[in-house]
Amino acid sequence: MTLDATLKSSAAARRQNPARLSALTVAAVAALTLAGAWFFQLVLDIVPCPLCLEQRYAYYLAMPLGLLVALAAAKGAPRVVVMAGLALLALAALANAGLGAYHAGVEWGLWQGPTDCTGPMLDLSKGSLLDNLDKVKVVPCDKVQWRFLGLSLAGYNVLISLLMAAIAAWGIMRARRV
Repeated sequence: MTLDATLKSSAAARRQNPARLSALTVAAVAALTLAGAWFFQLVLDIVPCPLCLEQRYAYYLAMPLGLLVALAAAKGAPRVVVMAGLALLALAALANAGLGAYHAGVEWGLWQGPTDCTGPMLDLSKGSLLDNLDKVKVVPCDKVQWRFLGLSLAGYNVLISLLMAAIAAWGIMRARRV
């Protein structure tokens, strides 16, 4: 088999299995997004607030679930199983987009954020006030630590989550036609 024939058969296989391609793409987007979040946290020292950390849950779900759905699609699992996996990916991404929109609204002052975004209560019975203040790093959810083109990380989370939901929905629609 020549290289050209191999490439053509590979492209044909991708067209015939859009569910696999969609699930793999969602898993890759989730992995890249988490890598970016960890880069911001560990390299740029942008500490996430509680809402930021909650928004990562959908990505932690999407990586292994996307790989599992892609494997199921590649191995010829029943269509209903593959479609259910893609639907779960889309729903998780949409829910995460909603959480990101809520967080962006908190940042813009449109509504009140959760009370755990204001920092922990200090136990003054254990040491002095100054000692306790040095140990606490409060990261409020309503303060934007980084913006690019007018969007905060919460805003970018909305866009990335909507993209992941659209990719999963595309996979569902295309796989129904095959």
